[in-house]
Amino acid sequence: MSSAFLLLPLLLLLITAQSEAQPKLATDYYSKSCPNFAKIIQEVVTDKQLAVPTTAAGALRLFFHDCVVGGCDASLLLGSSPISPASERDHEINHSLPGDAFDVVIRAKVRLELECPGVVSCSDVLAEATRDLITMVGGPFYPVPLGRLDSHEPHAADVEGHIARPNMTLTTIIDIFAVKGFSVQEMVALSGAHTVGFSHCSEFANRIFNFSATQDHDPTMNPDYVAGLRKLCANYLKDPTMAAFNDPMSPGKFDNTYFANLQNGLGLLASDQILASDPRTKPFVDAYAKDQNKFFQDFAKAMEKVGVLDIKTGDKGEVRKRCDTPNTTKLN
Repeated sequence: MSSAFLLLPLLLLLITAQSEAQPKLATDYYSKSCPNFAKIIQEVVTDKQLAVPTTAAGALRLFFHDCVVGGCDASLLLGSSPISPASERDHEINHSLPGDAFDVVIRAKVRLELECPGVVSCSDVLAEATRDLITMVGGPFYPVPLGRLDSHEPHAADVEGHIARPNMTLTTIIDIFAVKGFSVQEMVALSGAHTVGFSHCSEFANRIFNFSATQDHDPTMNPDYVAGLRKLCANYLKDPTMAAFNDPMSPGKFDNTYFANLQNGLGLLASDQILASDPRTKPFVDAYAKDQNKFFQDFAKAMEKVGVLDIKTGDKGEVRKRCDTPNTTKLN
């Protein structure tokens, strides 16, 4: 009998042991370890959304910004420390993330730590809370598999180039999504998240003030919309907190109006409006503007895909006791 044949059972045992050491995500992951997980999340997000109606949009942005940089591991919730002086939260692109989005996760985590200490990860709290908030404002329900672990450290150096900016070309944005495994259709569906939330005037001021040497505003924009935005953002240089709703028609409701807006020149950001005219994306904009159910179906599938990006399991992560601080900090 060859030595290779003798080693085969040992190799099979090793492979089996490794697979068992890597927990699989499951929607009922906390059914035994924290049976009130879903109930607690629902109670916290309901209270927060009723008190601060922009929470849903904020959590959705927080979730996406976390997942596309280093994976869905709550690294964006970590604050800076002497050991890790650079955090994702400190990056300029994340400065506009609303505090209420972080707050809803922290509130839920505190409740869960009292109920079942050391069991539920911050990344799972963020994923579940985001889905519940989306449905609360009228969006689609989709399953959230659970069992993610939290990262030990932030991915501050990886932020740039992984999150689309309003002034990027559509080709660049498509490429950013493609690197993560998302098709053009999935990118357009996920852009529909802008049916809720707001953007600061600085993000679109170049479209409504002195657009070019010959035009005072972006000609792809509805003139009446431009006039209203100019009044709203007149003092944005003095007050950087000035902002406008991404969807001026139904800003607090998750629906397909965002896509109809694009067809009528009511896209707030340049990266939004271009979707309605570029041949690579226009067919999807038109389809979603016509059929909300189709948009909801595609958005839900894309969100499920976002939620499992580069998840941490096994010894690659931990269940943080506090969402803003790792349990253990190791010097390099």
